[in-house]
Amino acid sequence: MADFMNETGSAPLGERELHFPNARMAIIASTLLLGSIGIATFGLLHASVAFTLGVLGSMLLRTVPPGQVYKAIDWPVIVLLGSLIPEAGTMQTSGSADVRARFLVDTVARENTIAALAAILITTMFPSDLMKNAATAAVLSPVALGIAASLDVNPDSFLMAVAIGVSCAFLTPIGHQNNTLILGSGGFRFGDYWKLGLPLEMIVVAVSLPLLLQIVWPL
Repeated sequence: MADFMNETGSAPLGERELHFPNARMAIIASTLLLGSIGIATFGLLHASVAFTLGVLGSMLLRTVPPGQVYKAIDWPVIVLLGSLIPEAGTMQTSGSADVRARFLVDTVARENTIAALAAILITTMFPSDLMKNAATAAVLSPVALGIAASLDVNPDSFLMAVAIGVSCAFLTPIGHQNNTLILGSGGFRFGDYWKLGLPLEMIVVAVSLPLLLQIVWPL
């Protein structure tokens, strides 16, 4: 074992029991998940209601122990969103989001719709490298809606740009838990992430803009 570790540069994992899946429970869990997605997709119920029913169904059918459901909830994220969603609403009602949107439209994009979409996409990418992506989305979604209203275009394109931007936390080890996990084990430093992350974000921008503008959510 020691020779193998030295030759391959690997580290041993702690011993753990193997749990073989229960085929019946796997089918039930998959059905509940697909059912929740289908209900939300076809607009039969709001997404939050559809997935809540899916979780309750999982608990009732014992595909997941009820106690484990409670432990799996990321409570810090719940508290963070509970604080930021009212802030996002305040940005809209107070006009703060409109001021920021007008700045991006007039100063950065100069009334150009494509440039405005690129601006909100790129602007969203950088805060997601420093804080939770859900929090970034809550703060910048009102700004995206303000830009769409200023340009009188489809707001869905701008909201999807926010959704894509908050998923691109590639520049720091603290932007996403996956980045943090490989920091020590991979021998990386804080400044190593942007070397690959920045070109990757440029590729995302280059691919996303044509898709949003012409194929998926045209303006």
